[in-house]
Amino acid sequence: MPKIASLMPRVLVASLTVVSVLASAAWAQQPPMVRIRGTIESVDGPMLMIKSREGTDMKVRMTDNVAVFGVAKTAMSEIKPGSYIGVSAMPEPDGTQKALAVHIFPESQRGAAEGFRPWDLRPNSTMTNATVAETVAGTDGQNILVRYKDGEKKVVVPPQTPIVTFVTGDKSELKPGAKIIIFGAVKKDDGTLEANRVNVGRDGITPPM
Repeated sequence: MPKIASLMPRVLVASLTVVSVLASAAWAQQPPMVRIRGTIESVDGPMLMIKSREGTDMKVRMTDNVAVFGVAKTAMSEIKPGSYIGVSAMPEPDGTQKALAVHIFPESQRGAAEGFRPWDLRPNSTMTNATVAETVAGTDGQNILVRYKDGEKKVVVPPQTPIVTFVTGDKSELKPGAKIIIFGAVKKDDGTLEANRVNVGRDGITPPM
């Protein structure tokens, strides 16, 4: 019996090691995601030829079930308590976030990518996807308190900040000259890029997020 008991810690350690290795392998197998901002140069069936904002020529294959969303201008007044929004912003010394752009999610996308994280709109920029808890007019713009599952952020939205919303779009909007953003194109093993969602600016606007 003592021998069996002495084996138990070793068995537990071995089991935990196997679990850790399997988890690491699963994580390693997740395909890398690429965020793309740019202008459509041409379209060939499911292939989008895109000139990225950095000037790089990119080819992205759309999946058969690709979802297309229009990015349309809307008003600050549409940001209300209970709205689920995304705020790309710059952190201020006092801990608040100064908005660069705000996008309002439709109800069907509530909870999408919830949380606070670094963003690549500008160096050191951030993204907060969260629910509006309160909104109050301030001297520098609209002051918004947003809450997400792990915390909250105070956001200042200056008067000229672009405010947009997502609306159901159509593949016919994906044409040369259209400004797009793809939040997460999947980089395949052969190096090609694949997207199951494309967001395209409506009425000639550039998606600001």
